[in-house]
Amino acid sequence: MSAEASTLDPATQKLHFLLIEDNPFDVELIERELRKTGFEFTFVVVECEEDFRREIHSRLPDVILTDYNLPQWRGVEALDILRREQLEVPMILVTGALGEMTAVECIKNGITDYVLKGALARLPVAIRRALHEKELHKQRKQAEREKEEYLQELKRSNAELEQFAYIASHDLQEPLRMVASYTEILGERYRGKLDANADKYIAYAVDGAQRMQRLIRDLLAYARVSSQAKPPQPIDASAVLATTLRGMHSTIEGNKAEIVFDQLPTVMADEGQLGQVFQNLIANAIKFHSDRTPHVEIRAQRSGNSWDFSVQDNGIGMEMESAGRIFQMFQRLHGREEYEGTGIGLAISKRIVERHGGRIWCDSTPGQGSTFHFTLPKEK
Repeated sequence: MSAEASTLDPATQKLHFLLIEDNPFDVELIERELRKTGFEFTFVVVECEEDFRREIHSRLPDVILTDYNLPQWRGVEALDILRREQLEVPMILVTGALGEMTAVECIKNGITDYVLKGALARLPVAIRRALHEKELHKQRKQAEREKEEYLQELKRSNAELEQFAYIASHDLQEPLRMVASYTEILGERYRGKLDANADKYIAYAVDGAQRMQRLIRDLLAYARVSSQAKPPQPIDASAVLATTLRGMHSTIEGNKAEIVFDQLPTVMADEGQLGQVFQNLIANAIKFHSDRTPHVEIRAQRSGNSWDFSVQDNGIGMEMESAGRIFQMFQRLHGREEYEGTGIGLAISKRIVERHGGRIWCDSTPGQGSTFHFTLPKEK
């Protein structure tokens, strides 16, 4: 038998019972029934509240067996004492007669079970079940504590990581700006004055510094999703989209893109971050266009307690096995020579959507286009 099983089997452990009873004959009957069933136990009998308080502080019982009414007090009042003391002990009512309504009321108030004195053969079964439920409750509480500790540790770790990413990215900007600036000056001043290899190496250095600057800017943007977030509030998504499209005017015009959208709902969101999601998805839809004129449709429909937004394009599309990878940081399906960018825009969008309690995913067919979906809570 395993250690875990033994903790749930009263036959393998010595128990301590606390009896709230004023009738010595009933005490003898209860003791006899328990010994006949094979329990190993000690027990103490009390008749009043004062003795009950003294005993639970002296030695906490495994199970409390109580009569319903005693001359000096009602045994079920011991429940209130246990709650005030924040003690969790199964309590079984052992009584002579108890109406069905009273029994139900006692169970609702926290009594674990009840056994009639005329049917004491059921008492061992009730005790075993009470101890089993107590053990399960203990395991659930332990699991909840461990889960809470894990979540708190994860939250602290994430906060430290975000702070590190923000500080590191911020502090790297200045020296990198100097490298980029001086390599650009070097290229302008000495282009054509040195050999072809020198011009090529300087070009590599300028390109590398510029790409590193873009990576750092994107890393800062990723860190700011939490560090500079605002509490969600009712936001008109149509107004946010209109502002986003105005800011993307040159990109849209330069690619002759067609942007079609419905009236969008009011959602609970951070306005700036929602605009960032729209911008990332629309920019990707335009960037990964095919030989057709870029066409993007933006819509929203109800989905339970959320709104399901969709951004559909007629671009190059992709294989669905790649759909999960594109939301990871710095993941690219195409080389930098084909399409510019650092591959972090969708990771930022995913982080923003999940911060709002939603989810984001993609449906795509190669050569036909992609549809990006994301959900946001409805206005409260």
